[in-house]
Amino acid sequence: MTDREPLSTPLPVPEPGNGFEQDWVLRAWLESTLPADLLASEQPVLHELGARSGGEWYRLHRADRVHEPRLVQWDPWGLRVDHIELTEVWKRAHGWAAEYGLVACGYDAALAEHARTVQFARAWLYIPSTDFYGCPLAMTDGAARILTDAGNAALAERALPHLLARDPDRFWTSGQWMTETAGGSDVGNTETVARRDADGRWRLTGRKWFTSAATSEIALTLARPEGAPEGSRGLALFYIEPRDDQGRLRDIEVLRLKDKLGTRKLPTAELWLDGAQAEPVRGLERGVANIAPMLNLTRTWNAVTACALARRGIDLARAYAEQRRAFGRVLARQPLHRRTLAAMEADPAAAALGTLAMIAELGRVEAATDDARPDLLRLLTPLLKLGTAKDAIALASETLECFGGAGYVEDTGLPELLRDVQVLSIWEGTTNVLSLDLLRAIGQVGVAPLTEAVADRARALDGEPLAPVRRALEQALERVPAWLDAGDERLEAAGRELALNLYRMFCLAELATVARRRLADDDGRPLAAARLFAARHFPLREPVGEDCGAVLGDF
Repeated sequence: MTDREPLSTPLPVPEPGNGFEQDWVLRAWLESTLPADLLASEQPVLHELGARSGGEWYRLHRADRVHEPRLVQWDPWGLRVDHIELTEVWKRAHGWAAEYGLVACGYDAALAEHARTVQFARAWLYIPSTDFYGCPLAMTDGAARILTDAGNAALAERALPHLLARDPDRFWTSGQWMTETAGGSDVGNTETVARRDADGRWRLTGRKWFTSAATSEIALTLARPEGAPEGSRGLALFYIEPRDDQGRLRDIEVLRLKDKLGTRKLPTAELWLDGAQAEPVRGLERGVANIAPMLNLTRTWNAVTACALARRGIDLARAYAEQRRAFGRVLARQPLHRRTLAAMEADPAAAALGTLAMIAELGRVEAATDDARPDLLRLLTPLLKLGTAKDAIALASETLECFGGAGYVEDTGLPELLRDVQVLSIWEGTTNVLSLDLLRAIGQVGVAPLTEAVADRARALDGEPLAPVRRALEQALERVPAWLDAGDERLEAAGRELALNLYRMFCLAELATVARRRLADDDGRPLAAARLFAARHFPLREPVGEDCGAVLGDF
């Protein structure tokens, strides 16, 4: 073999770097929110997480790119085992999650109302390089919340020490087995039946069509006790430990692993419950209401995942732009590309600060502080889940475009980012489902908790630098009553646009609030982001709720 000169200069290889050091939004929020002593004690952990996630974990994630979980249904001697072999990242991510207390932090009484902020700041940095291990952590968090509050002492004593463990060998994760072919988001159509056996134990029979994190040590699931009425009120919430002490499934079969567009490292399975033993968590009715605390938390994790993956895309695009040369200079110095990168910073900054404000409110509500606003949290949870998911998908598409042809090539790992984020607008409720949930929330608590929060922040935006932002918010607030006065069917038809409008109002208000605080520290970046976000999205579009029959024809 003879040596030869390369035919061309190779493309630069971007690396995300330390996620905490580069995430100016997360740092600005923590500096303006956490007490100084707590921030000082937490920063070394966040720096370490940022370095590992952008360094060794990212390299392992890239090296493990082509590997996926594998279902082994039979052993060599004909025994049905239904064993799911996990990827290397997933095997290690379990221990990392315990080590950093990614569930336990949220229940640390010593952190009081800041517990959720500390927890999700850590999760924010952990998520991008761990192949969606945040999914079982989200459900584990939800299960811990339910079992903490359910009043079932036996189950709490059994499971909580494991769900909140910081020792990898003791740490359990939880599944959330809800989705069935007949129901989807309409869980009232659940067909799984619960019957008592001869010994009085509950046994569940039915098919769970889409169960993420099928390797978890416990699961919470819905089933209809035999003879219970139809609809959601007749469902009960049950606790299952799927495996015995040797790790073998008990009266449960893994029918197949789902062949998904993205999140392919996450073992999502179709299960058949063949008389699986279970225990009621909280009575034998109102199962949907009883599992709602888990849904609220998984939706919060969904929003955090959207923000974290958006940040990863930005970090990679910036790293590439600083090295890639075209037309005689690096992309980072070219005006149109700089404008693109600036827009990619502004929208996720607003989304992130809206999400972090929701997390802080969650912390206050759970700690029952005097200023807690559960009515505001009821509105924010569907709103932020919905909006951040849509923004993350758009941002991932823009990220790939920043790499040109390299963004379309599988072995760069970039297409995986786009495929993965697409699930965020589907999990835990589609955009339409979340829009309808928001309308129900407005029917329960009104829209005032949200509009008053935005108005309070807008009034505090004194000074000329933030004047355009204040005017944009004030003009949007004036239009909200008319949006809600459209009549039931028109309002439902306009639910998406209404939700996205309220989302952008709240996120801009939070971004502008941080910008006002940071001006005193001579930090103009949040101000620039707030002004650009306002210029890009305001005035808001009028929600359109006319009858669509003319467009759909006879459909």
